[in-house]
Amino acid sequence: MFPLNLPTYEIKLSESDGKRHIFDILRRKYVALTPEEWVRQHFIHYLIEHKGYPQGLLANETELRCGEKKLRCDSVLYDKEMHPKMIIEYKAPTVKLTQDVFDQVVAYNFLLRVDYLVVSNGLEHICCVMDYDAQRYRFLREIPSYSDL
Repeated sequence: MFPLNLPTYEIKLSESDGKRHIFDILRRKYVALTPEEWVRQHFIHYLIEHKGYPQGLLANETELRCGEKKLRCDSVLYDKEMHPKMIIEYKAPTVKLTQDVFDQVVAYNFLLRVDYLVVSNGLEHICCVMDYDAQRYRFLREIPSYSDL
């Protein structure tokens, strides 16, 4: 897999039917190892182990509904009252983080109305904080620690 701009961790891999899988600590199961999943697992471990995010407040593959349409957020951080606080969208390392990519997470936020939006391809990470009063967002220099949210 690709080297990332994220710390390494003790990766658990398996293989079955000729396909590789990686262990997802949030879903507590092995999932198909894709480039995007490689980024997700590294990023989740980074948040938990280096930024102090509580594992119990993070969820992967969170389903959203807008009428009949179903959407999936790659990861969501909840606050202690289980209200969504951050949406995280992952892309493969080969995908450039363009405005169109960022607009995808902004669209999810119309349903969740979180404080923070994050997009990562494992090499580059974009984080912004929402300012609903001014109807805009402000980009941050780095992913904040959980204690700074």
